[in-house]
Amino acid sequence: MELELRGITKRFPGVLANDDVTLTARSGKVLALIGENGAGKSTLMNVLSGLYKQDAGEILIDGKVQDFHDPGDAIKAGIGMVHQHFMLVPVFSVYENVVLGVEPVVGPGIVNRRKARDEVREISQKYGLAVDPDAMVEDLPVGIQQRVEIIKVLLRGAKILVFDEPTAVLTPQEVIEFFGIVAELKGRGATIIFITHKLKEALAIADDITVLRDGKVAGHADPTTATPELLASMMVGRDIDLTVDKAAADPGEDVLTLTGVHMVDDYGRVLLNRINLTVRAGEIVGVAGIQGNGQTELVEAITGLLPLAGGTVEFLGKDISKASPRQRHGAGIAHVPEDRNHMGMISSFTVSENLILDSYYQAPFSRRGVMDDDAIRESAEALVESYDVRPPLIDNTGGALSGGNAQKMIVAREFSRDVPMVICAQPTRGIDVGSIEYIHEQIIRKRDEGKAILIVSTELDEIFALSDRIVVMYDGRIVAEMAASETTPTEVGLYMAGKAA
Repeated sequence: MELELRGITKRFPGVLANDDVTLTARSGKVLALIGENGAGKSTLMNVLSGLYKQDAGEILIDGKVQDFHDPGDAIKAGIGMVHQHFMLVPVFSVYENVVLGVEPVVGPGIVNRRKARDEVREISQKYGLAVDPDAMVEDLPVGIQQRVEIIKVLLRGAKILVFDEPTAVLTPQEVIEFFGIVAELKGRGATIIFITHKLKEALAIADDITVLRDGKVAGHADPTTATPELLASMMVGRDIDLTVDKAAADPGEDVLTLTGVHMVDDYGRVLLNRINLTVRAGEIVGVAGIQGNGQTELVEAITGLLPLAGGTVEFLGKDISKASPRQRHGAGIAHVPEDRNHMGMISSFTVSENLILDSYYQAPFSRRGVMDDDAIRESAEALVESYDVRPPLIDNTGGALSGGNAQKMIVAREFSRDVPMVICAQPTRGIDVGSIEYIHEQIIRKRDEGKAILIVSTELDEIFALSDRIVVMYDGRIVAEMAASETTPTEVGLYMAGKAA
């Protein structure tokens, strides 16, 4: 099937999300769709999948104009969407998830389970998607769960497949396997749209590349001749340096030391298993791992957001294991949290208020229990300028900022403190290449000032670009530790998957 979008325009109150977008996705080919946050990619795909109705323009499949009123119409037309966050029921088996909503029956309300299993086996064998129909989804690795999602859309007759950030949660080995699946789908004539922010992957997998910027098509690129730098400049409208320039680290004294740190949840399940870790002044330690293997809990143990079941956390030689988050903050630990919307800011607060969230009670922002508005404004104006927060309007709400600018606001708040240690969890998650470039520069600057930096990221490129030393977490344990210059993404990926643990 050939898909053509002609002049697609979609407006929301005060926002022109898609502005006369025209593109073509060919049968048996991969079209990579790239662009910054807010460029219009998601809106465009929501129009294609029937979630939104376009205000102008046409959707054509094999030259025939389509009229989608809801997602069901799009599915009937052969369009299938594989979302970045899988739409699976963890406590259901593979086959139960695959046939959910389209169950084969042998009578009123009686599911034909044998036929359901056979349908899953048939599709998995046909497309090389090896999966056990009876396996419970919650027990499957992320890469296999993604296969289940693909089988789901194929079962419903999808010939046009949209993958939204499909490699975001995969190990390097799983990415290779996924690319093999895409090649098999291409070989069978599927039309594939690959939405990604990973420019090297777009160049590796795509036959055509379309770049969106500010809701419009900024251009098209040939992956055989394009470069990551060219694509990045098309995305943001200016030249971008994608390499992180940094000298070799010169580590100093131990700043943070975790010894035998153990953490359990309310049901007694182990979240952190006897963690030993040291971070020194003037170095960046990167924590690699697939999301859900204890990285979040590691940060919460250090910042005091969750209590320990055992072990100690020492900061500058002092045991802070029982200290409150505010006490740890006051001792000199800055924290850029992984979820900026729920943990890093209050969306309804102004930019100036968000910039003092963790220091409003201290001088110069508060004197004798009374907040000093002039000092708060002066500091906020200086920070939004220094950290390039756009627009630099300190009376705007935090929720009005784009993802990249909200992240820069949080980085400005935490990095402006002259403290010995900075913890950055997923520092560039979901933000554009321009903001990534800026935040990486600030992290390196802090390291070069002699600060101890702990980076937690699911992006291996980011881990390798920033880290002086890498530790890998798997199932709540640190399973490997090595100098970044003495390992490879492939080796780290093996540890991430537990294959070398």
